[in-house]
Amino acid sequence: NEAVEQVAFADRLLLNKVDLVPDESELKAVELRLRSINKFAPIIRTTNSAVDVANVLGIGAFDLQRTLENDPEFLDTEGE
Repeated sequence: NEAVEQVAFADRLLLNKVDLVPDESELKAVELRLRSINKFAPIIRTTNSAVDVANVLGIGAFDLQRTLENDPEFLDTEGE
């Protein structure tokens, strides 16, 4: 599933439109689900996609070794 892979390999997770969720427990449930897929990436809550650019650019977070540990076929583009 492409969406799960996107979450699994994300360096940051932006949880947008949090202002539309009236119950904090629902947000926590979504964050728990995200955390079950990606234990490392910080989850940043946003409204209207407003996020400090310093939280997403130039963070130097990509780690090829960690990526290969999670997905040994990551560099294999033959099957795509």
